[in-house]
Amino acid sequence: MKKKYLFLIILFLIVASFVSFGRIMGNEFINLDDGGYITENSHIQSGFNFKNIQWALTSVVVSNWHPLTLLSHMLDWQLFGANAAGHHLINLLLHIGTVILLFLFFNKTTNNIWPSAFAAAFFALHPLRVESVAWAAERKDVLSMFFGMAALYAYAFYAQSRKTSFYILSLILFALSLMAKSMLVTLPCLLLLLDYWPLKRWERGLNAQDNMIHHARNLILEKIPFFVLTIAVSIIAVWAQRKGGSVISVNVLPFSIRGINAIMSYGGYLANIFWPFNLGIFYHYWSMLQLWKLFVSGITILSISVVVVYYIRKLPFLFVGWCWYLGTLVPVIGLVQIGSQAMADRYTYMPSIGIAVLLAWGVPALIRGESSRKIILFLSAMTVIAILMSLTWMQSGYWKNSITLWKHTLQATQDNYYAHRYLGSVYAERKNFPEAMSHYQKAIHIKADYAEAYFCRGNAFIDSGDYQSAIDDFSKTISLDSSYFDAFNNRAYAYLTLGQYGQAVADYSEAIRLKADYANAYNNRAFVYLSLGSIGLCCTDAKKACALGVCATLDLAKDKGYCR
Repeated sequence: MKKKYLFLIILFLIVASFVSFGRIMGNEFINLDDGGYITENSHIQSGFNFKNIQWALTSVVVSNWHPLTLLSHMLDWQLFGANAAGHHLINLLLHIGTVILLFLFFNKTTNNIWPSAFAAAFFALHPLRVESVAWAAERKDVLSMFFGMAALYAYAFYAQSRKTSFYILSLILFALSLMAKSMLVTLPCLLLLLDYWPLKRWERGLNAQDNMIHHARNLILEKIPFFVLTIAVSIIAVWAQRKGGSVISVNVLPFSIRGINAIMSYGGYLANIFWPFNLGIFYHYWSMLQLWKLFVSGITILSISVVVVYYIRKLPFLFVGWCWYLGTLVPVIGLVQIGSQAMADRYTYMPSIGIAVLLAWGVPALIRGESSRKIILFLSAMTVIAILMSLTWMQSGYWKNSITLWKHTLQATQDNYYAHRYLGSVYAERKNFPEAMSHYQKAIHIKADYAEAYFCRGNAFIDSGDYQSAIDDFSKTISLDSSYFDAFNNRAYAYLTLGQYGQAVADYSEAIRLKADYANAYNNRAFVYLSLGSIGLCCTDAKKACALGVCATLDLAKDKGYCR
């Protein structure tokens, strides 16, 4: 009978997920990261070969090192090309795979099928999952979690059988998860937590006082290979983020402010889990820093922590679920600040499972009457699942295309300069320059020192033929960020178009100084030298650019009989 229920629950999870997320197959790529990862990435689009595999293993893309994700995108492009539906379908299938593995893990370790089913359904169908599933560039999220859940499931087999093969399999799956995204670096600590409940591996030590220290030491030593992988990937992740310029300095954002935001984010994520409305793709930092939010979040976190510790012996799943939530959020809570967002829906992908545990095993413990418990729990669970499915279906629709997504984000958040900037870029790409300029101006009005908005508006001025205004905006960008090499490169183009060759060469040279492997800048400076008749300098730059992958000026020079 239980086996029949097992298959029915898995079937329900699959069907419910397709119903909730299925409309994403009609969605387009968006103008945030999808270009860098997929639609504008020549390595991804040229398919599997030794050179591209080597590139995937060694490159930092959009400030991240995740070779498995890049290889996954390569395979997608070979299968589906520019058809976004295929990319989105694979994301959904990976999410469904994660959900099934999560259900099987809890069912195996707790031998309690219905709470396991609810925990998996709550995780699977929550609208906070939409950002990870509906965003093609977030393949790293669903791929990492799929291997992460597989690692947990393999670990459950190891914990019960003590077979080395399951231990090695779990370790390999964990490594694959980290190669897709470094979010699951907390998994070794999570394994120690799961050893307490539901695996109950700590009990043997706790029940034998003379052996407790020895037993605890063995459990910790057992995780050392996992911790080694965590440390190695954490170092690589921070290096990659620094190389990509995404790490915010403590001079810009002091630790005191980060600590305050971390407390409020814990509360904010919790609020979004229980009230998943007005979800946006970007929540800017300073909108979060409000005293009342700090007070409410602090009291909430402290109160729940006291309760779960008090009931740790009687209701161990409360402690485990709460620590799962708090602990797995640590890498993205902002103590090491990456980018300018205060929170992100995708960051709840792993942590929200902890809250699902709290609900799935905690709520039944509150209902005394055995006769009424099943009816109350069944009706309540079905109501919650139905609400989540409808909200997820709606949220998936907001990802239809870039315009729909950014307009919704502007409605869901306040003074969102980031959304205005990206919405402006969509209109600029569609040659709707008045609308683009309007949104760039709104972004600058909200955040006067927003270098990226000036840069994007400068590009729009170039596309519309107003080169002097473009120079003014690029100059403003550089005054705000003197390391903005793209601004130097694009300002040089504007100077070149106006016939100011000296300024163009100076700006291209500065762009190259800031980014030694800047192929476009070498290629563009070579073109200036060719126009000036400096053939030697032209050939030197053109050959350098071609070695870096951009051969336009070298081909032009060869057509003219030079650089042979």
